[in-house]
Amino acid sequence: MKKSSRAKSQNRKKARKSDPDTTLQAAEPSRRDLLGKARNWGIGLAIAGGAGLGVTRMVRSTAHAHDLTRVANGRPTVVQVHDPQCTLCVALQRETKRALKAFDDQQLDYVIANITSAKGRAFAGRYGVSHVTLLLFDGSGALQQVLHGQHDDSELQEAFTALLES
Repeated sequence: MKKSSRAKSQNRKKARKSDPDTTLQAAEPSRRDLLGKARNWGIGLAIAGGAGLGVTRMVRSTAHAHDLTRVANGRPTVVQVHDPQCTLCVALQRETKRALKAFDDQQLDYVIANITSAKGRAFAGRYGVSHVTLLLFDGSGALQQVLHGQHDDSELQEAFTALLES
């Protein structure tokens, strides 16, 4: 009597399962597999480290830009009273940064008083101003000029130059 093809296929499967060489190959990854996994982990760690570094730099930059203690540090300072939700404030910030490009980083400080924070609100309240405003301080921290509302970069450059000359 002939064995069916189904029986033969089941016998082959049993033979493969019990074959010690096949079991060892499945349990031990090849050197190439290990190197590939190590490379992938290395790439992943490098990406994560780069992202972490980028976030750290962004946080430090933001903290520096919002550090109101920089007023009266010996350098003239431009303080923008700013509401990040206000489109006019964002436009004024863009124009201010454009105007500041004409000056050396060591000449003027630029600080943001964010009125959505308690410190920013207190700072704005101390000078009786609201958002969309620039306060220009000399190096000793004395208020020299208040610029309310929208201004283009050329007007701001003139005001910043006058601040440096005072």
